Amino acid sequence: MIRKGFIMYVYPHMHEEYERRHHELWPEMLEELYEHGVTNYSIFLDKETSQLFGYLEIEDEEKWSKMAKTDINQKWWAYMEPVMETNPDKSPVTKELREVFHIEKKD
Repeated sequence: MIRKGFIMYVYPHMHEEYERRHHELWPEMLEELYEHGVTNYSIFLDKETSQLFGYLEIEDEEKWSKMAKTDINQKWWAYMEPVMETNPDKSPVTKELREVFHIEKKD
């Protein structure tokens, strides 16, 4: 399993809207995430800085890298553009983080 951490930014006045949109995640988006190897995905909000911390676990980097080009992902980015900082292609402004520590209890 590959663990990935990253930071994004939501507009300060859009915290509730960002959360609402994720609570209503489209079933076809969820299906596409699973199809591209996501097994675990969480996003956390720091309300003071409007920073989002994302954490996901994927099966394979190559499989995951194809997610961005899917029609549903492009549609999601366009839907989320009004609530968060985005790049010209509407993808979220993202800062990838390097894992420096991990423990996992094995049974």
